[in-house]
Amino acid sequence: MAKLSWEHFFTEQDKAHDATWGKKELAGFGEKPALVLIDIYYSVLGFKREPILESVKTWPMSTGLEGWEAVDNTVELLASARENGIPVIHVKGLHSGVNSWGRGSKSARSTSHLTEEMIQKGREIVDELKPLPGELVIEKAAASAFHGTPLLFQLISLGVDTVIACGETTSGCVRASVVDGATYRFKMGVVEECSFDRTQASHYMNLYDMHQKYADVVGLKFACEYFETIGAKNKQSITV
Repeated sequence: MAKLSWEHFFTEQDKAHDATWGKKELAGFGEKPALVLIDIYYSVLGFKREPILESVKTWPMSTGLEGWEAVDNTVELLASARENGIPVIHVKGLHSGVNSWGRGSKSARSTSHLTEEMIQKGREIVDELKPLPGELVIEKAAASAFHGTPLLFQLISLGVDTVIACGETTSGCVRASVVDGATYRFKMGVVEECSFDRTQASHYMNLYDMHQKYADVVGLKFACEYFETIGAKNKQSITV
């Protein structure tokens, strides 16, 4: 089971309810996973590592140091996927004249102080997780990685039965993608240390909610061991 970091945000009633009706064991993953990295680009992290209340002065959508910590953890997760032959799919926002799906205050999220060069750089996936040749990069115009994109078709063509997701925000694009993935009947996983948000309460409670309803929220170590198990099975089947 995932570590119960979300319990810090429970009321006493929540704790009692979870003790009785909460998820007691993982639903489990399949034999054909893919790793989907969602919206891990500079505009949600900033060009330098600094606390969120500093970072948002330049990048209004920044997740601050907790976002960068998740990136560092994702480096390990991504390396494990690549080493074990797990398909990797990067998903990022579409910025070609499509109206934004977000409904946040424009004044609170003004980017008028950013140069065009900064804006373009902000839309790039961070160097630490830069896609390799052959890894699919999908652009989306909505919260979900599935909505209006070829992600579903790609997963089907690969024979994928399990989607391991991470990225930002836990409460937004990650959650939307996980709900859609579960709706399409994929076994869904979320890696806790590799997912991040702008507010701690929203991050942890959405992890909890996804864990109860749509996915198995697992730790980084668990996810890497799962990839290693799949990689070993695949290598064995090739040599037999």
